[in-house]
Order: sequence, then structure tokens, then C-alpha cells
Amino acid sequence: MSRRTATTALALSVGAFCALAQAEPASQDYVPITLKSSSEQAEAKGFIDGQSLSGSTRNWYARERATRAPLWKYTKSDGTRTPTHSRDNWVQGTILNYSSGFTEGTVGFAVEAAAYNAIALERGRAAVAGPNNRTLTHSDGDPIGQWSKMGLGNVKARVSNTTLTLGRQSVDTPMIAYIGNRALPSSFQGAFLHSAEFDNLSFDLGTFDRVSPRTEQSLSKFRSEYGAEGVETDRASTAGINYQPFKSLTTSLYATKVDDFWNQYYFGANHVLGDSAVLSLTTGLNYYKTVDAGSKKMGEIDNDTYSLSFGLTHQAHTLSASWQQVNGNEYFDYLHETNGIYLANSLLSDFNGPNEKSLQISYVLNMAPYGVPGLKFNLYNARGWGIDGTHYKGTAYDVRGMDGETHYEWGIGTSYAVQSGMLKDTTIRATYTAHRASKAQADGSLDELRIVTTIPFNIL
Repeated sequence: MSRRTATTALALSVGAFCALAQAEPASQDYVPITLKSSSEQAEAKGFIDGQSLSGSTRNWYARERATRAPLWKYTKSDGTRTPTHSRDNWVQGTILNYSSGFTEGTVGFAVEAAAYNAIALERGRAAVAGPNNRTLTHSDGDPIGQWSKMGLGNVKARVSNTTLTLGRQSVDTPMIAYIGNRALPSSFQGAFLHSAEFDNLSFDLGTFDRVSPRTEQSLSKFRSEYGAEGVETDRASTAGINYQPFKSLTTSLYATKVDDFWNQYYFGANHVLGDSAVLSLTTGLNYYKTVDAGSKKMGEIDNDTYSLSFGLTHQAHTLSASWQQVNGNEYFDYLHETNGIYLANSLLSDFNGPNEKSLQISYVLNMAPYGVPGLKFNLYNARGWGIDGTHYKGTAYDVRGMDGETHYEWGIGTSYAVQSGMLKDTTIRATYTAHRASKAQADGSLDELRIVTTIPFNIL
């Protein structure tokens, strides 16, 4: 960290704590580990009586424009690949989810199944510029007008407050997590155990051999987000605990083994001090340690990456600063088709280049105190520098040409959640993002407008 940056951060911290001294503190009481007084299984309604049929439909639109060199390609009718400065994707994704209730008794059983359907509203080959992970296309980039798949399909067994799920499922942990930033989300095939027998302590244990991608019909093996194409693994397994030692502090500790890729370890903590009606300070820490494992398909890896964020909230206003740093000669990497990157500066760019440092300043305005609940505005600016891959000695990452690369990103957005009526919980979000990069920084220079409307519904 530069001397100037350190001085600024210190000034912000001192000012924040001085202001918090005037605010009513959030509860810092210790929470003892105690067994839950109730059991979810004891309250089971039965296979039929507890069933539900619900879903959602999402209209997902993104318009991208490269501001310098072309960033995408499309296939002409004669088979040639042609560079393009633009990419437009527009998809309607619909989910229909059936969940049974748990059978009664000491051990309860239930099933879940969800059908996913996507309709391509933009079907121009040049406009879509596929194949990509936004619109499903044929190998030549010609969009598939409509397609469906079984997004979820599993069997559950529950004892007390502990549930074992077998099959295709949605999981949310710091390293294996579904990603829902397209028309349809990803899901995973395998086994997952979640135990929440204590009020403030829970355990997760899971193993998965396939992923169902956001924009594919078939199951795929896991691969890394930033590694070489075609390098795959047969299994990813994770274990972790979530613990709340104080009413104001939540923590998570996880370990994940990705066969022949890496072993990855995660620690996260979130603390709230003060009262947001006057002034509160939210502090977030995320830390990942990644080391190569097995046959080292991703080459040698020794990577420490962390982010530290501070957010000041006064009634409708939240001002945040986030510092992120990668210590390693390769990317901080995670599994493709997952959201396994709980870092503060993971935005349009992940700001995860080798040895990269980044700083983000953001502001959120919640209009509820002004009489418009559900309406929010946000803006941010993030800058990354010091990207250096010249010392990388492996073959999995194309980073050796990165020497002092820099980039920056800014974005502005608004969202609204309908509060009542037939469309209650419908969300509308619009964002405009601009990213500018030096020559060898991998994300390139582009602008993106994204508009997403999600409408939930209940049938049964």
C-alpha cells in the first residue's frame, strides 16, 4: 500500500470511529453455543401437505460495446470468424420449481425438481457474437431459439435440523456457490449435508462431480474460471462451519479440495458496530489461500488473496471503501460456473490479476426513509494496479505478458422491488458499467448496459 493510500485510509478510519462514538452501539453480547429448542423435522407437514409449486421468469438484456480493440467474434455464413466491437444478448429465462413436503417421523424424506426454460429474444448471429455464456448457440454461433433442461432434481433426507440432499441442487458456500447473474442460474450434481442443530453454529459438507452451467443444456465437468481451456477435474468437495460468536459478528471457515487442481481455504468475517439510524460501521474480511494439489493440472499455485471493506451507514446513505490484494504470480482463481469468489472488489472485472492491488469506493442510497421503499441507487469506482505476471512459471495461465498493468471500472445502477400487490417481490434492475484497461490487462475496454426484470410466482 502506498504512503498516500495508507494515510487516507487511516484518516477515514479515525473519522469513522470518532463518529461512531456518538452513535448507539450495536449489541456486542457474546452468544453461547446452544442447541435449538425446535426441530424442523418435528414440524414436518407431510409429503403432500407441505408441497409447493412456484417459480420465476426473468427478462435479461445486456448491450456491450468495446471502446478500443474488438473484444468478440462472430461466424459469417461462409464460416469465417469476424471480429466485432459489439455484443447484444436478450434472453427470457423461466424456472418452474416443485418441492414436496418432508414425510413425518424421525427421518423425513422429500423431493425437489425444477424445469428451466430459455427463449432467445435476440437471435441475430452477429449481434449475439457467440458462442458465449449468455445465449445458447450452436457451434457456429447461431442462437438456439428455445431450450429446456432439468435444472434441479434431488432427494432429501432430514433428521431434526440436519438435511442431506442427493442429486442436482443449488448450493451457496464461499467456494462452491450457484451463480445467478444470467437468465438462468447454475446448479451442481452431487451430495450436500447441511446441519443447523445449534442456534448460532452450522456445518456444511459436500462433494460434486458435475456442474449444470447457466447457458448449457448438458452437465459439464468442473474447470477453472481463468485457466487454460480443456483442463477439467472429476470432483470438487467442500467442508465448512458458520459461527456467530457475538450478535454483531458472523464468521465462516471453509476448505475445498478440487481434485488435481488445488486445495483452497477460506475465512470470512462480518462485523457491525453502531446504529444505522445514527451511524453504523460494517467491516468485512474475506481471505482465500490456494495451493496446488494432486497431479497439478493447473501447475504450481501458491496464492493468498484477501479483501477488507468498511461501510458507513447513516439512515438512507451507505459509503464504503474496499481494499483487495492478490499475493501470487497467477490469478486468484475459482471454479467456472460458480460464484466462489467472496471478494469485495469482484465486479464486472474480478480485480484478481497476479499481484494485483485494487481499491473501490461505493455509495448506496436507499429511498425507503424518503417514502419509496424498495427503490435503491448505487454508484462505484474501482481501480486496480501493479498487475505483474512476469514471474509466473506455469502453463495454465496466460499472464507472463502482464507487467505493471492497470485498469479501472465505474458503474451506476438502480433497482426497485415491488412491495405489494400481484407483482409483489418483482425486481427491476438497470446498471451501466464502464471498464478501461491497459494493453495487456485481460478484461479489455468496454461499456455495458444491463437491464434485468425478475417476476416470481406461486401456483401451489
